[in-house]
Amino acid sequence: MATPIERTHVRLAELVAALSLGVDLGFGQPMEHVLRQCLIAVRLGERMGLGEEERSAVYYTALLVNVGCHSDAHEQAKWFGDDIALKSFKYDHEPRSLRMAATGMSFLGSGHAPLHRFRLGLEFVLSGHREVDGMIAHHAAIARTLGEHLSMPDNVLRALGASYERWDGRGWPGKLAGDEIPLAARIAQLAEYVEVANRVGGVDAVKKLARERRGGQFDPALADLLGREGDALLSGLDTVAAWNAVIDAEPALAIVLSGERLDTALAAIANFVDLKSPYFLGHAQAVADLAGEAAAASGMSDAEVRLLRHAGLAHGLGRLGISNAIWDKRGPLGAGERERVRLQPYLTERMLRQSEALTPIARVVVQHRERLDGSGYPNGLTGTSISREARILAAADAYQAMCEPRPHRPARSAETAAAELRAEVKAGRYDAEAVAAVLGAAGHRVPRRREGPAGLTIREIEVLRLVARGLSNKEVAERLFISPKTVSNHIEHIYTKIDASSRAAASLFAMHHGLLPEHEFPARATG
Repeated sequence: MATPIERTHVRLAELVAALSLGVDLGFGQPMEHVLRQCLIAVRLGERMGLGEEERSAVYYTALLVNVGCHSDAHEQAKWFGDDIALKSFKYDHEPRSLRMAATGMSFLGSGHAPLHRFRLGLEFVLSGHREVDGMIAHHAAIARTLGEHLSMPDNVLRALGASYERWDGRGWPGKLAGDEIPLAARIAQLAEYVEVANRVGGVDAVKKLARERRGGQFDPALADLLGREGDALLSGLDTVAAWNAVIDAEPALAIVLSGERLDTALAAIANFVDLKSPYFLGHAQAVADLAGEAAAASGMSDAEVRLLRHAGLAHGLGRLGISNAIWDKRGPLGAGERERVRLQPYLTERMLRQSEALTPIARVVVQHRERLDGSGYPNGLTGTSISREARILAAADAYQAMCEPRPHRPARSAETAAAELRAEVKAGRYDAEAVAAVLGAAGHRVPRRREGPAGLTIREIEVLRLVARGLSNKEVAERLFISPKTVSNHIEHIYTKIDASSRAAASLFAMHHGLLPEHEFPARATG
């Protein structure tokens, strides 16, 4: 049986650092890339003599700078095939350079037949390039939004919002230049590229990078500092225990999360991870609610119920390390693709187990794809070697997934999902008591009948849900029996009302206001 969380608090630094390990995977970088860039950024701040408050902004900006880059992975995969492979060459060339543009173009339609690639390339030239350019600008806005949900201070939020600006004004969204860019953003961006250059080519490569991009991408004063003191600034990075060093380097008094603040932070991170694919929007929160309700109904302790809710929120973090070319694929998965999917619980565990406070959650989530007959993964566990918590989480995840749309099938009805889950019990794969608890907690699921947050009409909510799921205007029109032009008008009004400018931001709004997934639990029967 998994050990319930004895420590009911977690340092925010631990939670954000755990998330950063998934960001590494999403960029095709080795784990702890972001942790090392954070250490470099902190060292730069110290060399500059920054005060405690400024160094704190540098610290959290460096950890969160790229957290928004998976939010439009669905669109990245649509254009370029493998979103992780696409992002992995980010550090090969200077942003905005012709070589970077040419490399990006070489990925267009990757994995598809030549005719499809030609058509996609033509569409990209006509209009798609503007969409992709807009994506990069939105990444910083999404990162800032997560910072807001984590109650970060204003100086961190300002830096996150400007984290893709360049010293020469040619960054994204291109509104700031020079000293107008918050110092924390300038340091974090430099540290990100320096970490890769140092890992690949050593200090000489770092000094060359700083020299060549001085006054363009990078702040000249920071580039000069690296040129003078690069050896000392980068000393020991290859041998330091990055996780412990980053947690110990948190400036000022540690930010500690407990109770509702911890629940809120975990939910915020879960929603951001669910943004990776429109097919998973709101999935983590729904699984957490269902698993927690099932645990409570089963007579489990408050600590065990809390552990299951937290595990439900965190169980999908490993999806960051798997391409949307797999998650969003409409046809059957190949053998290699299935093997990648089987890594999800393992990757989630790797992200969480670095932290002593998060380790109990890791022990549950790594087992939620195991099956009683040994047919599950990643370790092929059987019978009682699978914890009670993991059995409940497995049933809740499976039931919720069946009730949601997937690229290869529409959402199943609650009755069909329940029947399939009971069949799995008979086949010896799921625990009968866990399934009974989950189905009892679910009851008869009913469509949400929400009156619109932000003044949205019922029709606008319908459109918002479909747009968030990644449907095109034409597909939304066909689904709702209206014209594409009407859909376009609805989207314009929706984005104005909710103050969004991208599908990712609209999806986040929908999850935050309980509009996704599209079903909710009915009130529990009494008496």
